[in-house]
Amino acid sequence: MIDETAVTALFEAALTARAHAYAPYSGFAVGAAVLTQDDAVHAGCNVENAAYPVGACAEAGAISAMAASGARKIAAVLVVADGEALCTPCGACRQRIREFAAPDAVVIVAGPEGVRARFTLEALLPESFGPANLPDAAARD
Repeated sequence: MIDETAVTALFEAALTARAHAYAPYSGFAVGAAVLTQDDAVHAGCNVENAAYPVGACAEAGAISAMAASGARKIAAVLVVADGEALCTPCGACRQRIREFAAPDAVVIVAGPEGVRARFTLEALLPESFGPANLPDAAARD
């Protein structure tokens, strides 16, 4: 489990990234932040494109920033967006998160007012296919 100081850092990073989202078509700005096992925070925002569906989710941006830093392990993810419904990661992003996170990793969903819900990745992506399913996965780490 992650402590509330880490949740606050994730929330602030995701909220800041969300302010920079490029969402001229949907108007639905999303920010995300990932926490690595060494307590580094990496954020991303959604970036839409006139040629649907080549836009990028906020989670994908945060994971790319994490990978670019050299980190490879996600401890937690926080996603923030407006609206009454929870904005959980899409199916593709759940799989992206799984690439770098264990099933017990924490996924936090927030609105601009704060945290709304917490899940494990396993709850959002049960019986997932991950790196361990592939032969010689440990050799690639």
